[in-house]
Amino acid sequence: MIGHDFDHHNALEDAKAAGCIILAAMEKSGLDLQALQRRVLQPIDPSSSASKAIKRDGNPNGAFAGEVAVFTGALEIPRREAADLAASIGCAVSDNVTKKTTMLVVGDMDVTRLAGHDKSSKHRKAEQLIEAGQRLRIIRESDFKELVAVS
Repeated sequence: MIGHDFDHHNALEDAKAAGCIILAAMEKSGLDLQALQRRVLQPIDPSSSASKAIKRDGNPNGAFAGEVAVFTGALEIPRREAADLAASIGCAVSDNVTKKTTMLVVGDMDVTRLAGHDKSSKHRKAEQLIEAGQRLRIIRESDFKELVAVS
């Protein structure tokens, strides 16, 4: 409940209720209106087929040729777009963290509600690989966007 009472089937009341719902969603999620609009275009269930197995070959002439990027968490931009950006700067894109992964991009949006963990399984696996000596960077989505912008 968001604490808003209204008169059903009244256009003005319906509009006010819709506004209250948006404001409550922004408050609960911590997202501004633009980020919330982007989020509603993404799948409700990140494990759904719409977000699975996004792979790309990297541009061999890109500044990050040879890097292997993996994305985790809720991204502000669509995952396919993020994969295209990574490929354009040379990163191959994989859907799982492996011994070949060199970069894990973690969504800036709230990912703390993932199966009772503070981090996604990909994030935890990347940290384990780093502890084992693998050269792997974990960066936020906002840092990834900056990286793409300067490449």
